[in-house]
Amino acid sequence: MPTYHLQNLTVRHLTAPSAPALQAINLSIEPGEQLALIGPSGAGKTTLLATLSLSHRPAEGSFTAFDTDPWALGEAARHRLRAQLFLAPQTPPLPPRQRVVTAVLAARLPQWSAWRALVSLFKPADPEAAWQALSRFNLGDKLYSRVDRLSGGERQRCGLARLLLSPAKALLVDEPLSALDPALSELTLTTLREEAKARNATLICSLHQVELALSHFPRIVALRDGRIEFDLPREQVTPQMIAALYQGEQPAAEAAQPYDAMAVKPGVGACL
Repeated sequence: MPTYHLQNLTVRHLTAPSAPALQAINLSIEPGEQLALIGPSGAGKTTLLATLSLSHRPAEGSFTAFDTDPWALGEAARHRLRAQLFLAPQTPPLPPRQRVVTAVLAARLPQWSAWRALVSLFKPADPEAAWQALSRFNLGDKLYSRVDRLSGGERQRCGLARLLLSPAKALLVDEPLSALDPALSELTLTTLREEAKARNATLICSLHQVELALSHFPRIVALRDGRIEFDLPREQVTPQMIAALYQGEQPAAEAAQPYDAMAVKPGVGACL
């Protein structure tokens, strides 16, 4: 049973319904697979992740998640299905005045009663689990910091630490490296891949850093203008294919990237 199966899928822009954001998408992704989405800005990577997370409803074609058509379900059943998916956006929607420990533990809200969730706002239910998740991204020392005191890269890693506490079977990650230095980028992708492998979860990660996509992911899906340009094992992806994909745009793997200058180096543990 594939995690996802998409056939001749079309998704339209929410603000311009006449213009397709994705068109003629054919994609099948198995449990435990790890793949990278690459392509120039505006290619449709974020829209595809939003569709896979059930945030966008397709306009045409066939779409199943865990062998189920989510849009044929009632709202309650679709909500239960969403609990098996975790979307980590490029800018995590973290309440600015919230403590990091509370923001990370929010990953467990679908499993908690309303009362337990309310109590955890004042007395975190499992701070040790939150600290362990943060420490895997070298962020354990920020456990009781306020979210609005984090840098952009720290906020990104806080959102990914939340992913580690989610029981989801499909991990959807959108541009997780945009504010990270090269060392933290390597650590982040390694941690995500190890977590997905440990729980046999599907991992789909959109990246502008082509070199990192090719070095970390066995399957590469390239998008351009809302269509799949190629879907290949990384060994079959050639420099000529990459050049054609990014024609008119410089791949981020070769461009200067902003990052957190004060980020902790990988391997340095953080203690409470």
